Amino acid sequence: MMSSPALAASSSLLPFNCRAKHCAGLFPSFSRRCGTKITLAASSQQKGFRFAIASSAPRSNGSVKDLSEAETAPQLYSWPDKKKPRICILGGGFGGLYTALRLESLEWPDDKKPQVLLVDQSERFVFKPMLYELLTGEVDAWEIAPRFSDLLANTSVLFHQDKAKLLYPSDHYGPTQSSLGGTVLLESGLLVQYDWLVLALGAESKLDVVPGAVEFALPFSTLEDAHKVDRKLKTLERKNFRKESLIRVVVVGCGYSGVELAATVSERLQDRGIVQAINVETTICPNAPPGNREAAIKVLTSRKVELLLGYVVQCIRRAVDAEHDSEKYILELQPAQRGSQSQTVEADLVLWTVGNKYLLPQLEPEDRPHELPLNARGQAETDENLRVKGHPRIFAVGDSCALRESNGRLLPATAQVAFQQADFAGWNLWAAINDRPLLPFKFQNLGEMITLGRNDAAISPSFIEGLTLEGPIGHTARKLAYLIRLPTDEHRLKVGISWLTKSAIDSVASLQSTLTKVLSNS
Repeated sequence: MMSSPALAASSSLLPFNCRAKHCAGLFPSFSRRCGTKITLAASSQQKGFRFAIASSAPRSNGSVKDLSEAETAPQLYSWPDKKKPRICILGGGFGGLYTALRLESLEWPDDKKPQVLLVDQSERFVFKPMLYELLTGEVDAWEIAPRFSDLLANTSVLFHQDKAKLLYPSDHYGPTQSSLGGTVLLESGLLVQYDWLVLALGAESKLDVVPGAVEFALPFSTLEDAHKVDRKLKTLERKNFRKESLIRVVVVGCGYSGVELAATVSERLQDRGIVQAINVETTICPNAPPGNREAAIKVLTSRKVELLLGYVVQCIRRAVDAEHDSEKYILELQPAQRGSQSQTVEADLVLWTVGNKYLLPQLEPEDRPHELPLNARGQAETDENLRVKGHPRIFAVGDSCALRESNGRLLPATAQVAFQQADFAGWNLWAAINDRPLLPFKFQNLGEMITLGRNDAAISPSFIEGLTLEGPIGHTARKLAYLIRLPTDEHRLKVGISWLTKSAIDSVASLQSTLTKVLSNS
C-alpha cells in the first residue's frame, strides 16, 4: 500500500488555471513546436478559465486539426501548503534521494520547513554498486532496489513517478528574492512550480558511439539492465550445457564496472564459459589504487578471463550459427596503438560498460538552448556551494554536477561523491532558506572498493596508506560499508537481518557438506 505522502503527490493534479500571457511565457517553445495557439475560454463548470489549444499545423490533406484532437494543456501540480517553501528534486539516485532524506533530518522552524517533492521515472531506488550481486544470487532485488514509497513512508517527502521533460528556471531574471524559482514540465504533462530545485538526474549508458552496440550489446547500469543480463545468462546456460559448446561473453571496458562484471560472470559460468574483457587502455582500472588493481588482476587471471588490452571496438555485427541454431555476435577490434594486429572476437553475449550520457541537455527548451551552464559532457557547472552558476535557486549533485577539485580536475561521478554532495546540498538548502551562510563542498576520499565475486572483493581505505583488504575479509568489509550506506534505518535493519540469515544458512550448508565428505571417506 502506498504511503500517504505518495498518495498525496499522485493525486495532486489540478486544472492548469492561469493567465494566457503567463503561460505563453512559461511555454514559448511548446506553442512553437506544436504549431498551436493557446486561447482562454470561459468555463461554466468551474470558476475561472480553462485552456483550449487549437493547432494551425496542416494535416497531410491540408485540413486543420479540430479542438477535440488538440494536445492536452499542462496540469499544475498542487503543493499541499501554499506558504511553505517548495523544493523539487529531479532524480532519485544517490544524490537526489539522500538530499531529500538529509532535508528531512534537519531541524526547521515551523513556518519554514519545506515541502519536498522527489521526482524519478522509476518506482524504485537502486543501490547500483551492488547490482553485480544480483547475478550471483547473493542479494535479492528488494534489498538493493526498494520502492521509494516504502523508503519515504515515515517521512514528509512526497514522491511522484515521472520523467522531467523541460526546465524553465526564472531565478536569473530580476532579484533572487522572487517568490518563484522556476517550473519543470514532466513527461506526463504535469507542471511543477518550485522555489528551489535540485538536479540529480544521473546518467545513462552511451552505446551509440560504435555501430551495432545499440542493437546487440547490453548495458549494465540499471535494475532492468541487471535483470536482462541475468535472463540472457540463464537462457545461455540452459542451451549451452555441453562442454564443447562453451558460453562466450565479451565485456567492453575495463574500468571498475567492466572488471566487476567480468569477475562476477566468470565466477558464475566457471568451466561452462569463456569471458573476454576489452579495454582501450593497456591496463585495467587505470585510476584505481594499486592494491585494488593487483587484486583484480589476480582474480581475473585465476578465472581465466582473457584480457584484450589496447584495443578499440570498431563495430558489432550479428551472425547466425546454423549448426547450433543460435545467434552470435562478431566484434571487430582495432589496436589503439601501432604495432598490433586487428582482431575479430565472437560472443554469445556482449556487455557494454563504456561511456555515459548525461541527461541535463535534454531539459533545455529549444528556444532557450543555453539556459543552464553545461560543460561539454552535459553536466551543470556549479560554484563551491553546489549552486548552478547564474542560478542561485538551483543546486546540482552527483552525475549532474561538474565541480572541480582544488587541482582543477573534475570530481569523479561516483556514488561516494554523490553521497557527500547530498549531505552538503541538504544543509545548504536549509541555510539558504533560513538566511544562513552556505558551506563550500569539500570531497573527502574515503577509499575505493571493488567486488570480485560472491566471496571476494578488494578495499583500499584512504586513511591507511598501502593497505588493501582482499578476499573474504574485503568482501565482508565491503558489504558492511554498503549496509551502513543504505538509505534508511528501517531498510538497513531489514537488509541486515536478511544478510545475517543467509550467511547462517550458508555456514550450516557448508558444515553439512564438510561432514558428509569426512564421513564418506572414513
